[in-house]
Amino acid sequence: MTAVPIWFVSPENFSRVRDEVGALAAGFADACGFEPKPGKMQLMPTPDGGLAGVLFGLGGDPLAAGQLGASLPPGAYRFAAPPENAELATLAFLLGRYRFDRYKAAPRPAPSLEGPGVAQAESVAAAIFRGRDLINLPANALTPSALEQEARALAAEFGAEAQVTIGEELAQGFPLIAAVGAAATEAPRLVDFAWGRLEAPKVTLVGKGVVFDTGGLDIKPSSGMEIMKKDMGGAATAMTLARLVMQARLDVRLRVLIPIVENAISGPAMRPGDIYRSRKGLSVEIGNTDAEGRLILADALSLAAEEAPELMLDFATLTGAARVALGPDLPPFYTDDEALAVEIAAFSEKSRDPVWRLPLWSAYAGMLDSPVADLNNAPGSPFAGSITAALFLRRFAEGAKAWAHFDVYAWNPKPRPTGPQGGEIQAARALFALLCARYPAR
Repeated sequence: MTAVPIWFVSPENFSRVRDEVGALAAGFADACGFEPKPGKMQLMPTPDGGLAGVLFGLGGDPLAAGQLGASLPPGAYRFAAPPENAELATLAFLLGRYRFDRYKAAPRPAPSLEGPGVAQAESVAAAIFRGRDLINLPANALTPSALEQEARALAAEFGAEAQVTIGEELAQGFPLIAAVGAAATEAPRLVDFAWGRLEAPKVTLVGKGVVFDTGGLDIKPSSGMEIMKKDMGGAATAMTLARLVMQARLDVRLRVLIPIVENAISGPAMRPGDIYRSRKGLSVEIGNTDAEGRLILADALSLAAEEAPELMLDFATLTGAARVALGPDLPPFYTDDEALAVEIAAFSEKSRDPVWRLPLWSAYAGMLDSPVADLNNAPGSPFAGSITAALFLRRFAEGAKAWAHFDVYAWNPKPRPTGPQGGEIQAARALFALLCARYPAR
């Protein structure tokens, strides 16, 4: 079957495109009141009632092409002429096709795209879809053991073997992870795998894997708990980026650490005022049981930093304060490495995968002081919540040659051209572009 052409139109080229599509199709578009404005789409018929082509106003944003993948009827399509930034437009089309439909009785077939660059974009989109699927899975399906199996499967797919620390060994070596998950039906655990040649630069990814967050004894209200299945979005982000790195065979010694817990409530639940000794040796007073993500990341970051990786990146759905500051679409990131910050910003802009640097403002570190321990996990102050969370993590990231923390939301509160409402992978495309530039495949 011949792929249906898609013409990207603007006021400047519309006259020429009208000549290309022919009088019948152009007349039909006129009768429908089509105008070549950004986001406008028009299907054009053949004389026998088939689909002759599609007009679409792309405007200046190549990601708007995701609307085509989301809206077009099933079938094969092609770009009649490559738009500006065709690589991103191709990826956007493919990302827009995503639907979380595994629980639907009759999933709707998605349109396909043919043409240059599609195969490479498909591999990126497929990795992001897997990450979105993980976030969208309900907590009764994505339990701690199920997320462990997902991480094991990812490692095995690329020839790596995952090590899992659980039970007494976890309690001895990673006491903060053990404390956070102590009240759940399924035990907390830490998944750890490495891939790539031993001599390659060490790049470590750490992802928060809280499969559901009640808030613990500082329980969330029902409105705050509604989408807490997404609290493993940091783990999904780390696993997505890891998949992109491994399938591109970048020249790195990649290590992936996923601390996995459910923050539940039962007799063994940690309490406000409890004090735990971390893997690093620092004691932590529990100021709020709902600030659990930084606790499990602290132990995992401590382990990662022990081998002094060249680059360490962590991802977590960590604070509501980040959403208050920057909203759901713009995750903040933190780093003391100025060169790394410049790189992240540049690749974020180039890939249209937005992130925004916020400061590791050391003057706020005193907010983490505790009169009875080395640190408190949750300052009583209502100010600078995302910054103080990052400052807490920085204490455990010492040893890495460069480190950045990403406070992602991992959720689309409403549909966008490149994806529907629901789970989203943020920052991974920008960081993959950065890693490709730094560590190309051999």
